[in-house]
Amino acid sequence: MVLVAGSANLDFVVRAPHIPAPGETVLGSAFQTFAGGKGANQAVACARAAGVATHMLLALGDDAFAPPIEASLQGAGVVLHTVRPSGVATGSAFVCVDDQAENAITVAPGANACLTAAHLPPLSGYSHLLMQLEIPLASVTAYALAAQAAGVQVVLNAAPAQPLLPALLATVDVLVVNEGELRALVGMQGSIADGLAHLPCPSVVVTLGARGCVARVGSTFYAQTGFDVLAVDTTGAGDTFCGALVAALSQKTPMAHALHQASAAAALACTRMGAQSSIPTARALAEFLAQTLLPHGPARMEALRQYAGLA
Repeated sequence: MVLVAGSANLDFVVRAPHIPAPGETVLGSAFQTFAGGKGANQAVACARAAGVATHMLLALGDDAFAPPIEASLQGAGVVLHTVRPSGVATGSAFVCVDDQAENAITVAPGANACLTAAHLPPLSGYSHLLMQLEIPLASVTAYALAAQAAGVQVVLNAAPAQPLLPALLATVDVLVVNEGELRALVGMQGSIADGLAHLPCPSVVVTLGARGCVARVGSTFYAQTGFDVLAVDTTGAGDTFCGALVAALSQKTPMAHALHQASAAAALACTRMGAQSSIPTARALAEFLAQTLLPHGPARMEALRQYAGLA
């Protein structure tokens, strides 16, 4: 069983030809709202893409933004541990998606900023605690220390990027970052492989967008190429990867296969609009993997390894 502690937002999404530059106004097209937030997205991915029993600690306001988020999480089978701070709005995010499926996101944390150490539920029965950095860093650290003391595996998606204290990193069993977050953490200009080796966590995973991902477990390095899909919206793809990865690891799936599953889930999430609405079901993921056992040949793998400094 997996516990996700993190953010939950209502996403306001506008489709536009390109993401506005500073001072620029762009005429958009479609506008929709979706349930989002890194924590909630990852909880839905864990539950929906792998069918793993998933609970979530989250904070919501007493407003009209909260019910769509609760409905999305409960519809995916996530058990909620909800904190409702008085007089605080539900978190929200404003997302612009361009014609190349890239996005720019601004987040107003709202109730997410109200989660404290005291809100963590008892950890008995959980194998993994999955967190991100859209809730207070002090709370993330407190939850990680509690999980470590309880023998629960700590998985941290260090996003959005910010400096992390050694005390927090020392509790993390699996660290998941993208390339920019990796470089922000290690403060160096070397290769991705150098960054993987520099971090003290037992396992580190670096996502590289369409290229795929690389990882280090102990002294062993892994590389997984990306899956080619027709991308519509990349919002939530990284969160889908994290949730699917932790779900696989909670089922004692070896890292190489877990990376394969998570990469496929993230690719499928790019083929639909929205964050949680785009996360594939376990059945859809299994069908996709059955049809695409080897996403790319040796040349693509070699290119990934060279890019990451593993060759």
